[in-house]
Amino acid sequence: MIRPTETFKAKKIILYGLLILIVIFSISCGKKETEIDPEIVSNDELLFNLGMESIEKDAEKGRLYLRQVIDSFPKSFYAQRAKLAIADSYFEKGDEGSMIIAASEYREFISLFPLSPSASYAQYQIGMTFYKKALKPGRDQTKTERALAEFKKVITTYPLSDEAKQTEEKIKDCEERLAAHTFSIGELYYKRAAYKASTSRLIDILTAYPNYSEMDKVYYYLADSYYKWNKIEESIPYFRKLITDFPQSKYAEKATERMQEIEKRT
Repeated sequence: MIRPTETFKAKKIILYGLLILIVIFSISCGKKETEIDPEIVSNDELLFNLGMESIEKDAEKGRLYLRQVIDSFPKSFYAQRAKLAIADSYFEKGDEGSMIIAASEYREFISLFPLSPSASYAQYQIGMTFYKKALKPGRDQTKTERALAEFKKVITTYPLSDEAKQTEEKIKDCEERLAAHTFSIGELYYKRAAYKASTSRLIDILTAYPNYSEMDKVYYYLADSYYKWNKIEESIPYFRKLITDFPQSKYAEKATERMQEIEKRT
């Protein structure tokens, strides 16, 4: 005896198949209509495979098949793979709009499948959508900041994942970029004799990005900002830190000269 729920499910599957044919026909704009075997429509794995085969040649058509996997078989393993495949297809396209959609798709994946082993990958990819579009230091760093925030979520939420290891390098790179950007602003203020502003920016680097690779010049410009601002006492600890921690730096030589001038003045 066929149960009413089974009949409804069968009708739903047939309806989805018909909808796919209609949409494909409208997309093709007069091209030969693509027929789908009913067996494929009623099988999550076959429908997924059809979507993956199609997405390489026609992204919209492939996504249509993959979305049907998600709608018709929401608890299927292939529903997870289909959702990620859709997100990845937008990510691989690479333009600004596609990256925004990709990030949204990855977020939806985490919401739909929070316990999936691929949730860490989805979170990592969200960070990558911003990282790929981040600008060089000296320009707007909004995307770098967003990427850093998303990458940190990988570490805190999925600390044992493979993506957490990959994310560590991305975090370092984002922080390096942000530190370099902040330094460029601080240096600009220094050259304009706006020492209150330059010290504020340079101190931000010490507190937010302590692993910055060019910390020797940060110490020098910070110390010299205080020195030229006639805040001699505040400059001394930074000059000394530079001399002791970076003895081979060219800025250490300048710091030594400044310390000699300070000694003569006292």
